Amino acid sequence: SFLRLLEAQLQDQKRDHEEEVEALRNEMDAMTEKLEKQQQTFLQALQLSPEVQVEFGLQQEITRLTNENLDLKELVEKLEKNERKLKKQLKIYMRAQESEASQAAVQEERRQHERNMQVAVQRKEKDFQGMLEYYKEDEPLLIRNLIT
Repeated sequence: SFLRLLEAQLQDQKRDHEEEVEALRNEMDAMTEKLEKQQQTFLQALQLSPEVQVEFGLQQEITRLTNENLDLKELVEKLEKNERKLKKQLKIYMRAQESEASQAAVQEERRQHERNMQVAVQRKEKDFQGMLEYYKEDEPLLIRNLIT
């Protein structure tokens, strides 16, 4: 059982490694092809007159900058999309926090009310006659319980 698990993990690692090697080979082939094109372009440029070489170089640079610009625009769009997604998540999170806070406040209010009711019930169970003795800070609580 343990050996099978190890064997399965080894197979997974081997598969991952093979996929990574294949991806690197593809990337290397693409870079080799790009390098060959650049060498051909360079050789062609050497055969041209100096004025045409300058113009050709400028066209190459314009093409390169245009491609770089497009890549940057794509990156900006991706980042803006991610920003919008994060803002939505933040709003949802804030609403959830507000909801939790209000629920906690409601629960605390209920607990306080239950405590007040227990105080009132405890006092009702005793048979009091005459005046009551109480602390000054309990006065609002006693008034509220008398009203309710």
